[in-house]
Amino acid sequence: MHALLPFLLAMIVAIVLLNMWANQLKIAYPILLVVAGLFISFIPGLPRVRINPDLIFFIFLPPLLFEASWSISFKEMKKWWRIIGSFAFLVVFFTALSVAVAANHFIPGFTIALGFLLGGITSPPDAVSTGAITKFVKIPKSTSAILEGESLLNDASSLIIFQFALVAIGTGQFIWQQAALSFLWTVLGGVGVGLLLAWVFIQVHKRLPLDPSSNIALTLIEPYFMYWVAEQFHCSGVLAVVSGGLFMSARRLVFLNSASRIQSFSVWESFVFILNGIVFLIIGLELPEIIEGLREKGIPLQTAIGSGMLVTGVLIVARVISSYAALLATFIFRPNVMPRSGFTRRRWLMPLLLGWTGMRGVVSLAAALAIPITLDNGTAFPQRNLILFITFVVILLTLLVQGLTLPYLIKRSRLFDSIIEEEPEELTRQRMKQGLKQHVYEFLKNKYETEPNGYAGMEKFLKQWEERAKATDDSWMTERTKVIFVELLECQRQYLTELNKDPKIDEVIIRRQLYQIDLEEERLKII
Repeated sequence: MHALLPFLLAMIVAIVLLNMWANQLKIAYPILLVVAGLFISFIPGLPRVRINPDLIFFIFLPPLLFEASWSISFKEMKKWWRIIGSFAFLVVFFTALSVAVAANHFIPGFTIALGFLLGGITSPPDAVSTGAITKFVKIPKSTSAILEGESLLNDASSLIIFQFALVAIGTGQFIWQQAALSFLWTVLGGVGVGLLLAWVFIQVHKRLPLDPSSNIALTLIEPYFMYWVAEQFHCSGVLAVVSGGLFMSARRLVFLNSASRIQSFSVWESFVFILNGIVFLIIGLELPEIIEGLREKGIPLQTAIGSGMLVTGVLIVARVISSYAALLATFIFRPNVMPRSGFTRRRWLMPLLLGWTGMRGVVSLAAALAIPITLDNGTAFPQRNLILFITFVVILLTLLVQGLTLPYLIKRSRLFDSIIEEEPEELTRQRMKQGLKQHVYEFLKNKYETEPNGYAGMEKFLKQWEERAKATDDSWMTERTKVIFVELLECQRQYLTELNKDPKIDEVIIRRQLYQIDLEEERLKII
């Protein structure tokens, strides 16, 4: 343990430095982390990184999914739920099937069941990689919402395939009727457990006298508890965390005070950054162990590399085909939501963009490492080392090939300039602030019109919200004035909550303004 601790601390330092370098180079930090882990793994004398397969899901997935569900715009998810659902479930199933067929035909020793196992592992695109890559280029709000929503749900669908394939490999049989019932329980049970526990956690936060530190500590353990309980009932822990996270995120203004929201934002951002960094470093650090396993099984490295490149090609082609199939289905069944005739270029380029955003990462690595070493009867799990190596090749190639070329294609070719058709963010922000100022001013005039005209605090408020002037000192801030000020802040929150129902308003802008209101409330406490 004493020998491993310096290595773990060095990993965190490396993650921070590589992230700084990635920002300077304007490339996604997962790419640098994977490559750095690969080079570090060949340094002699370093301890080998070994993770218990039974713990890999439980350690990394719950907090990563929980944080993602808090960050995503649920309004945008509802708006694009059809295409998100098709990519998260239908496209994942089609991709897994394509990998299964290709592996069965071209990779020696792979049965259909092993092919589906490999397909379930490699089919879900990684949200962290996609988000880190697209932050350096401007993409439409709708596209960003689709990618984020898909990333929340495709993990669950791919892991369902993974679990069913494990059962088929272990038992040697697959009964469709039982699989269908098991699938329904996995989905519905996972969502139900997540929603129920989320409601319980909200009541705990609301009813107990918790300070910000206690609130944040509870949010850190809640995703693990959701995941663990769902798995005890043999349903999807991933869906439990996602559904519970979305439920709690939509009610954050109800059960968390301003101090808890402000502090939790920083804590969770740092926590998730470290987790993601460790996982991507591990991807590179695991390579020597995987290659050693191939040698023990007598599998030539060239053959394994060829299999990895084959599966990578199948994954890319399957996703692009699925994207255009979704476009065709929309054109046939819902032509009213298709872009207008003046946007023909957008119509045909959007699927290409979605198809090229299939970088793999955390979930694929976690699933591959979670493959048991032996079957229930004690025999070695078939092709485990080759599956691990193929997964590594898929992650590396998709990050390097698609990850490095995606920003270049968008910026240099200018193919997607016509897609950016949303209202400019600055104009939206100005319109929101103008409406907010007018709303607060009317609130003051209507509720406190009986206040004496000479009341210094009220005059300051009216002046502040009518002219946006800043006071030179805080001597006017009496206890009575503070009460009114808190009411104004809550009034603003209510206005922004209603404004967020407008489909034209970007929820990210609303959340930024809510964060500013929280900061203002905390500043008020120290005056």
